[in-house]
Amino acid sequence: MPDTGVASLQTIGRASMVLKALSEADSDGMRLSDVALAIGLGKSTVSRLLRALMDVGYIETDELGKRYRLGYCLFNLGHAARRFHIIELARPALARLAATTDDTVFLSLRDGDQAHCVDRQTGAYPIRTLTLSVGDRRPLGVGAGSLALLAFEPKAEIERIIATTGEARRPFAAFGDEALRAMVAAAWSRGFAFNDGHIVSAMNAVGVPVIDGDGRVAAALSVAAIRERVAPPRLEELVALLRAEAADLGAMIGRRRDRAARTLDVKDED
Repeated sequence: MPDTGVASLQTIGRASMVLKALSEADSDGMRLSDVALAIGLGKSTVSRLLRALMDVGYIETDELGKRYRLGYCLFNLGHAARRFHIIELARPALARLAATTDDTVFLSLRDGDQAHCVDRQTGAYPIRTLTLSVGDRRPLGVGAGSLALLAFEPKAEIERIIATTGEARRPFAAFGDEALRAMVAAAWSRGFAFNDGHIVSAMNAVGVPVIDGDGRVAAALSVAAIRERVAPPRLEELVALLRAEAADLGAMIGRRRDRAARTLDVKDED
């Protein structure tokens, strides 16, 4: 009687080989014969693997059904895993910032054309700024953390987002297209995003991007407080604290990614 456990592990291993080959292909994808050659398996075996992976949305084909590429479902899984790692890595930074500033600190991640508040730490100051709860989403650019996520993207991407999110920003009167463009330009020039009471008039916030090892915006850290607590010279102090934590977090994200890549390389050699 065949060992079904061993057979299952073999299938998983082969499926991972298919996914790895497709991840290294160009945007046009790969033909069945290309995949078979890349992983050293017969076409019939690879065909079965491809069909199974298509059934769960991990790969897709072109319009002619001749070339295969990674599917959107797999992208979502990878995105979710990346988000979890960032939240885990950022938690000590949020705790330090909240303890040092006594104010409310937020971690925001980009989710499509929205900013997603994924963690929050409150400081000891008696007036707490709780304008965002964990799980809340806003259009990119609305709020300090959200603006930090937007302002440091490539210019073409910024313009696309502004051009297509006007309706989503309608409830936020201060964030019209031209106003948002001016905020983006100011954030880019200063190196940090500043929300000067545009959402709640008595409350200000400052945010900075977390840049990963590839130079991409991975997250944003922000601090919010009553207006008087986010004004010069304290504003500069908050920016310095945020930048230091963002730099450390970006470096940690890069090291985590590099370790994962080396682990995969070692397994491939085995």
